[in-house]
Amino acid sequence: MKLSVVIPIYNEEENINPLYEELKAVLNSLEHDHEIVFVDDGSSDTSLELLEKIQQKDSKVVVVSFRRNFGQTAAMSAGFDYASGDVIATMDGDMQNDPHDLPMFLAKMKEGYELVSGWRYKRQDPFLNRRLPSMIANKIISTVTGVHLHDYGCTLKTFRKEITQGIHLYGEMHRFIPAIASGVGGRITEIKANHRPRRFGTSKYGISRTLRVVLDLMTVKFLLSYATRPIHVFGMLGMFSGGLGFALALLMTIQRTFFGMPLSDRPLLLLAVLLLFMGIQFISIGLLGELQVRTYHESQGKPIYVVRKVLGGKREEA
Repeated sequence: MKLSVVIPIYNEEENINPLYEELKAVLNSLEHDHEIVFVDDGSSDTSLELLEKIQQKDSKVVVVSFRRNFGQTAAMSAGFDYASGDVIATMDGDMQNDPHDLPMFLAKMKEGYELVSGWRYKRQDPFLNRRLPSMIANKIISTVTGVHLHDYGCTLKTFRKEITQGIHLYGEMHRFIPAIASGVGGRITEIKANHRPRRFGTSKYGISRTLRVVLDLMTVKFLLSYATRPIHVFGMLGMFSGGLGFALALLMTIQRTFFGMPLSDRPLLLLAVLLLFMGIQFISIGLLGELQVRTYHESQGKPIYVVRKVLGGKREEA
């Protein structure tokens, strides 16, 4: 088995050499072949120069350099693309993740799991602006996705290569990888990981990032539940809105016809018309979404299922 360790880097010049030395010592102690994939996310300090020097002396190091800062999700995605290992581990470049936890994660993988996620049980970060927003976000993500983890934000994870190949990341979606993997049938688990205080550099995270995570969560929930059947969500909204509008219009028609009640000065009439048009729009969006889904899957030959393995039988070649 070959292990690839993917590490996004953004302005971590003080951490790069200590991180490399510590990680390399751990990897050399393992029985597996290995590589380290550093992804420089458009750093403006000397991070890239330091990575290039490391790569020149170590052929098992791969350096991927972005032209500008694209964000951690893009860096993780690039790391998955350039990693060649059967198992991929991810960790932060700020030395807060402990490389000595990797053997524990790999041992857990041998139990049949396809994704092992870290849990920063004793997190060494400020409470108000880091830990509290993270706790709230983790609770919301677990409730919405149905995949209950204590710490979605922990970068320290290990994956089977085939799991990462079926995952496409955008926005801030790297933290939703366990939920996405579970959605395609991946077997996931969570274990406690050592978390260390930051020694050098400054954090790139803030409360504003929590808000972006909540927005991306809406996308993830839609993709997990309705990506292949958008009419089910938009159609239900349309039927509810249109049905309510129709009921109000029917009520006012009865009142006008049998009781002579005027309609010209009733805002309820405008609400009924609005709800009817909203119902038509929602259903139309759902139908257009169905056409887009079919075009996407059929034009590119993408299946709507994921196969873990096939035992027996013979597939006829065209």
